[in-house]
Amino acid sequence: MEFEMARLYSGFGARRSAHGVGFWGRASEWAGDANRMFLDVLGHFGDATVAKRRQSRKYLAAVSIVLLGGCAAGLGTGGLGSDASAQAKREAVAARAQARWDALIKADLDGAYAFLSPASRATMPLDLYKAKHRVGMYRTARVDGVDCEVDTCTVKLSLTYDYKRFKGITTPLVEKWIITQGQAWFVDQG
Repeated sequence: MEFEMARLYSGFGARRSAHGVGFWGRASEWAGDANRMFLDVLGHFGDATVAKRRQSRKYLAAVSIVLLGGCAAGLGTGGLGSDASAQAKREAVAARAQARWDALIKADLDGAYAFLSPASRATMPLDLYKAKHRVGMYRTARVDGVDCEVDTCTVKLSLTYDYKRFKGITTPLVEKWIITQGQAWFVDQG
C-alpha cells in the first residue's frame, strides 16, 4: 500500500509486478530495486514544460555568472573590487550611471543595455529591454549622490522627462548598482 503511488508512476513497478519480483527480496535485489524506483519517481519531477526548463536554465546561468563574477573580482582583475577605496567606487559608479542615462537620453538602447549586470542580462533579453523603455521622453539626468557598501551601491538621481502634455517634469530616482567582475553594473529591478 505504501508503494502504490510509486508503482503507479514507475515503469519499474510494472516490470516488478510482471516478473513477480518482491520488493522485500534479497538485500542486493532490494537495493537495486529501491534505487531504480527512486530514480523512476525522481524522473517524473524532472518532467517539466519547455518554459519551466528555460526559466531554470536562465536562473542557473544568472547564478553561475554572479558566482563566477565574484570569484573573478576577488582574483584582482585590475578594475573595481572589494579592496577599492570608497571614493573610487563612488566615482566609478557615478560615471557609469551618468553614461547609462546619457545613452537612454540619446535613445541608444543597445548602449544602455550594456550597463545591465550580467545576471539582469541573463534574465532580460535585449528585445524585452527595448520594449520596456520609451524612446525620446527623457531630457536630462543628473547624479546627485552615490552611497556604496562593500559591493553594492545606491545611486540617487534627478531625472527630467516629458510625459504627454506635461513637459520638463523633474523627479528623484534611486537605482541599485553592484560591483562585480571589476566593474559597476546596473541592477534592473523589474
